[in-house]
Amino acid sequence: MRELVIVGAGGHGRETLDIVEAVNAVAPTWAFRGFVDDGPSSAERIERRGAVLLGAVDHLRSHPTCYVLGIGASQTRARLDERLSGWGAEAVTLVHPHATLGADNRIGEGVLVAAGARVTTNVTLGRHVHLNVNAVVSHDCSVGDHATLSPGAHVNGEVTLGRRTFLGTGAIVLPGVVVGDDACVGAGAVVTRDVAPGAVVRGVPAR
Repeated sequence: MRELVIVGAGGHGRETLDIVEAVNAVAPTWAFRGFVDDGPSSAERIERRGAVLLGAVDHLRSHPTCYVLGIGASQTRARLDERLSGWGAEAVTLVHPHATLGADNRIGEGVLVAAGARVTTNVTLGRHVHLNVNAVVSHDCSVGDHATLSPGAHVNGEVTLGRRTFLGTGAIVLPGVVVGDDACVGAGAVVTRDVAPGAVVRGVPAR
């Protein structure tokens, strides 16, 4: 088993531990060492998971090991990715056993695929993309580095999501749409046309 540290001890980080434990239940793969986090963390919630807080993120500078970013915010993941890249730590990809990945896909380092998520065919997921519970990415899509799909977000065929894009819970992106870098799509929105880089859209149809 390989040692693993989760970066981020908040809710998303603890959800990431669920994926680690589910993977290990099928085939022992990861020896989870603990969390690292630069911000305040709930010691009680970490303890209830039988885990420990190893310290700040700088812990990985002197103790390089495999890691996964348990951070929900796309921009924060991008900054941490840049910070950790030079320390010799290795980003790993985690796929929950109850997620499905089809054939002919390209999956980047550090990708996180939660329970119930679906990726069909000819899909590209960039570095540290997060697909939360029950998110769907259909055929022929490209999802840029550090993008986040919240629970239940659905991306239809031939969609392009730029780097650091964020799709809120239950958001839907219709076929062929391009969502630019750093754009944010609100929860429950239905995106019917291209979204400019950095834009925030919401509603049905999204505006």
